[in-house]
Amino acid sequence: MNDERRLIFTLRSVIRATNIHKRFGELEVLKGVDLIVAKSEIVSIVGVSGAGKTTLLQLVGTLDRPDQGSIELNGTLMDDLGQKQLAAFRNKHIGFVFQFHQLLPEFTALENVCMPGFIGKRPKHEVEQRAKEILTNMGLADRMEHKPSTLSGGEQQRISVARAMINDPDVIFADEPSGNLDSQNANELHKLFFDLRDRTGQTFVIVTHNEKLADMADRKLVMRDGKIVS
Repeated sequence: MNDERRLIFTLRSVIRATNIHKRFGELEVLKGVDLIVAKSEIVSIVGVSGAGKTTLLQLVGTLDRPDQGSIELNGTLMDDLGQKQLAAFRNKHIGFVFQFHQLLPEFTALENVCMPGFIGKRPKHEVEQRAKEILTNMGLADRMEHKPSTLSGGEQQRISVARAMINDPDVIFADEPSGNLDSQNANELHKLFFDLRDRTGQTFVIVTHNEKLADMADRKLVMRDGKIVS
C-alpha cells in the first residue's frame, strides 16, 4: 500500500489498533499487533488455534483491555473511557455475533433482537419497529414470535445477527459465526454479511476457520504466534 492510499484508508478507518500486547500469566498471546479497518470493509482474520485471533477480537471489541497499546473506534480512544462509559459505548457502537448464538431461551426472536436496544434505553416502540424491519429484511417475518428452541440453527444465527444490528453499530465483530452451522446455512450466513454491507454500509471483522468465508472478504489477515503476518 503506497503512502497516499494508506493515508486515505486511515482517514476512513472505523478501527485503529496500535501495538497491541496481551498476556495471560506467563503466556504472551499478542505481541505488538497493528490493525486498521475502514468503514464498510469486511475483514477476515485466520490462523491456527492459539494464534491470538479471538483475543484480538475481544480487545478491539472492548470486552477486555490490552496490556499495552491503544485502540480507537470511530474516532474515540478506548483508553480514555471508564468501565461504565465503555459499556455504554459498546452497546451503541459495537455488535457481536458468536459461534453459539447465545439467544435467551425464554424470549421470542423479536424480544431477543430488541434486548440491546432496551439496554441502551431507547424507546420501546422505536426498538421494536427497527427489530421488525431487520427481521423482515432477513426473511424472518414469520418467525418473530417463535422462541429459539423452535427455530433451526440457521434461523437462530440470523437472529443473532439481527440482534447485533439493532443499534446500528459502527462495526460488527463475528467470532467463528458459521462454525456451528452446516454448509448450506453457513453459505446463507456468509451471503447475509455481504448483503448487509452492500445495503447498510456495515463494517465486519470476522474471525473464522472457514476458508471460503475468509477468501470472500475484502481483506484476509493471517495471524501466527500473536502477530499479523500477512
